Amino acid sequence: MANEQHINILSQGVDAWNRWREQNPEVRPDLRRANLANRDLAGANLSNADLDYAQLTSVSLIGANLNGADLQWANLRPTPLKCGASNLVPTNLTGATLVEARLIGATLVGTQFVRADLSSAQLFDTNAFSADFSDATLVGAEIAKASLHYTRFLRANLTGAYLTQSSLIKTNFEGAALKDCNVYGISAWDLNLKAATQAGLIITPPSVDDPQPTITVDNLEVAQFIYLLINNERVRHVIDTVTSKVVLILGRFIHERKAVLDALREELRRRDYVPVMFDFEPPSSRDLTETVSTLAHMARFVIVDITDPRSVPQELSHIVPNLPSVPIQPLLAASASEYGMFEHFKRYSWVLKPYRYESLEHLLDSLAQEVVAPAEAKAEELGNRR
Repeated sequence: MANEQHINILSQGVDAWNRWREQNPEVRPDLRRANLANRDLAGANLSNADLDYAQLTSVSLIGANLNGADLQWANLRPTPLKCGASNLVPTNLTGATLVEARLIGATLVGTQFVRADLSSAQLFDTNAFSADFSDATLVGAEIAKASLHYTRFLRANLTGAYLTQSSLIKTNFEGAALKDCNVYGISAWDLNLKAATQAGLIITPPSVDDPQPTITVDNLEVAQFIYLLINNERVRHVIDTVTSKVVLILGRFIHERKAVLDALREELRRRDYVPVMFDFEPPSSRDLTETVSTLAHMARFVIVDITDPRSVPQELSHIVPNLPSVPIQPLLAASASEYGMFEHFKRYSWVLKPYRYESLEHLLDSLAQEVVAPAEAKAEELGNRR
């Protein structure tokens, strides 16, 4: 049980308590099982205090120092009629022990949980905007329906944590351990997962009454997409529609060539395609090349203007040999010659004969018959082979 003398000093107010702490730095406050509900402890020095099983419901701890405090099984949950009353904005809980602590519905905006132990803690429905859990232990913690916008989990151990239905926006998981977590229903945008360990992330809902086969993935950012892909026929239909309509347009974006590509894009739009066009005038970076390759995998076919090429040969070298299911329809101005290395791509059956055009008007007039029709026919042929 709590030390009655310590309880009496705390009852005199935060100023009296902090003075006593300054005068007795060697004393560890014993507040075990103390009922501190509804108190205003803003700014209180509770560092290294023993608060095991303490009742801290609807307590204001704004600016309190709980560095190294022991809060195992402590209850910091707001009362139902005082939304967000258990306020830790911002509070220093660096190195604190919060094993199985109940912070359900608490406001944790900006709170420092650096190196804290929150194993099996209940953080359900908390607002942890910009909170810092760096190097914290959150093994088995329940962080469901939490707002984790800009929250930091650098090198944190979240093994077995429940992140179900939580909102993650610009959340920093750099170096974190994300293993065997349940991530059903998460919303994830612009995460930092550099050097994070991701394995066995469960995307199926936890359910006792209606158990489902467990499906796991190893990437937090794609978890929601994979779930939708598996369980939503409409999403699969959208993807099928996209892959039947997307046309990737490659070429060089100097003034003369760009006019051709822009006109080509507009004409394809009128024909109910979804043209995707990249400007490769600057030297292509590795990331840009990978993006082009990804888009080529989604395309019905690729149209590439090989007139006066610059980066196009590099892009084709990443697409053609590795993507036999997508036709490549080259275009070439009648006044130009094929670049030397293009001969290498002619041995691939999905690379069509270059169509030579006399002028922009000639190209647009013959687009349906000489460009789109051969590409569609080849796409149909390649599809039938699979």
